[in-house]
Amino acid sequence: MCGITAIFNYRTGAAPALEPELARIDAKMISRGPDGNGTWLADGGRAGLAHRRLAIIDPGPGGAQPMRLDGDQGDPRFVITYNGEIYNFRAPRAELIAAGRRLKTGSDTEVLLHLYDQDGPDMVKRLRGMFAFAIYDVSARTLFLARDPFGIKPLYYADDGKSIRVASQVKAILAGGAVDTAPDPAGHVGFFLLGYVPEPHTLFKSIRSLPAGTHLQISEIGAQKIEPYFNLNEEFEAGAAAGPLKEILDEALADSVRHHLVSDVPVGVFLSAGLDSATITALASENADASLDTMTLNFDEMAGTPGNEAPLAELVARQCGTRHQTRTVSGAEFHKSLDQLLDAMDQPSIDGVNTYFVAREASAMGLKVALSGIGGDELFGGYDSFRQVPALNRALGWVPGLKYFGAGFRMVSAPLLKHVTSPKYAGLFEYGGSTGGAYLLRRGLYMPWELADVLDADMASEGWRALNLENRLWKTTNGISSPKSQVAALEMSWYMRGQLLRDADWAGMAHSLEIRTPLVDRELFKRTAGLGASKLQMAAAPKTALPDQILSRRKTGFHVPIRQWLSGDKDLGGRGERGLRGWAGLVHARASAA
Repeated sequence: MCGITAIFNYRTGAAPALEPELARIDAKMISRGPDGNGTWLADGGRAGLAHRRLAIIDPGPGGAQPMRLDGDQGDPRFVITYNGEIYNFRAPRAELIAAGRRLKTGSDTEVLLHLYDQDGPDMVKRLRGMFAFAIYDVSARTLFLARDPFGIKPLYYADDGKSIRVASQVKAILAGGAVDTAPDPAGHVGFFLLGYVPEPHTLFKSIRSLPAGTHLQISEIGAQKIEPYFNLNEEFEAGAAAGPLKEILDEALADSVRHHLVSDVPVGVFLSAGLDSATITALASENADASLDTMTLNFDEMAGTPGNEAPLAELVARQCGTRHQTRTVSGAEFHKSLDQLLDAMDQPSIDGVNTYFVAREASAMGLKVALSGIGGDELFGGYDSFRQVPALNRALGWVPGLKYFGAGFRMVSAPLLKHVTSPKYAGLFEYGGSTGGAYLLRRGLYMPWELADVLDADMASEGWRALNLENRLWKTTNGISSPKSQVAALEMSWYMRGQLLRDADWAGMAHSLEIRTPLVDRELFKRTAGLGASKLQMAAAPKTALPDQILSRRKTGFHVPIRQWLSGDKDLGGRGERGLRGWAGLVHARASAA
């Protein structure tokens, strides 16, 4: 896991990609790669790559980056800067060697270079893992960018028509000092609607996120069309493999966990009292070569409540034979760490505090890699949204002209309802009749008609139009016939991708910790997405049954008591929706000032 930087001056006469700007961008990402850094510059400063290294696979000097693939005369042909892990790299490595290629290292990075030389952009279709990388073709003077199918690893770029700048963080590109900082209204609107900034937007008009599951090539004439190579809708409709559900599910889960254990350093597990992390812990303990480290966070505010994860997590750890630690985080520590946390938060998010602290404690235990249960609720239908969204759509979707009536009802009722209940009830008829609209009601932080309360009215109006959220939500489910799969597509494409995975990246990297997600895996998804399996069926995959207390426990989620910690602040305090909105205002203000 690493931080990557690339600058390519593709137009004649563009400013040279000199080391000072690369160094400023690279330095902003030091926590992403404390084990080493490197820089490569093309002749004349036309292109430059930099890399911050967190050494996981082939941690010796052979895996250092930027890495070159040289020609017969020893001149560089391709140069790569890469962030991520390719879990299946050993298979294509063996194929490359069998085909006569000489590989000098045991790293997955070198495999990427040879695959690109052999297959060009199609090489991404062979990769199983999480990745974001930039490959510069020295002779063709092109830069190739690619990002993994689910967007586990971030990749941001700023293209001014002459030069393109690429990095793992928005704040790193800003630190280079060469991009326009004008706000992107769609990014700001997206944050207040959803609690995170939906891709491809950021808070800044000049900076974009390369969408998950796509690649992009930049030549001397500029950036070409972004090309998708993975489509969630098509994969859902393709269906899962034929055969007995339990047999397919159990093998697919075990296979994913085995691949996510590939590492040359110890791997731990974030263990809560939930089904996802308990299942991963059990499967990892069955497939790991050595004893696992597991850890759980404890909060005094949760004592005696169903939200206290520690006792049941310790029960699972004992059963699985892991080296387990329970660590307590207090409200005082939260306030003491608040500035560092907000600085690490690359784009604003109303979540991620839990991951920040669990990653901090895992790093303090000496871990560099930890497995997380992200993705289980999305793939196996664990959220209330899988019941609520289809039910609301069934109840209201058949009514002709409901949206137009609902708009009138909302305009009349919203000023009154916001004083007595959630503002969302005013939009029940306007949005509840469609799957995407019902999902917005379920996941929204603010509703569209409230945007002028938190943003300049013109920015709110412009951002709502540019974001085109209703149409994009519709496209997310278009062509998917199953209601459960429709909700899964929405949760994976929006909440999981925009918030959970992005939070795992910035929060883990703040503590130089690589967070892996075995339940967010291309092969697991392809083999199980159409099975209709439940969370309990997922939890039955380990050979040794999980404790009954885990299997029968009501879902609570893994929560940090942030609202209680903020309740003493009159500007941010309050429980429920009010407290969450106060927190959103704080993180938005800090991110906007970056």
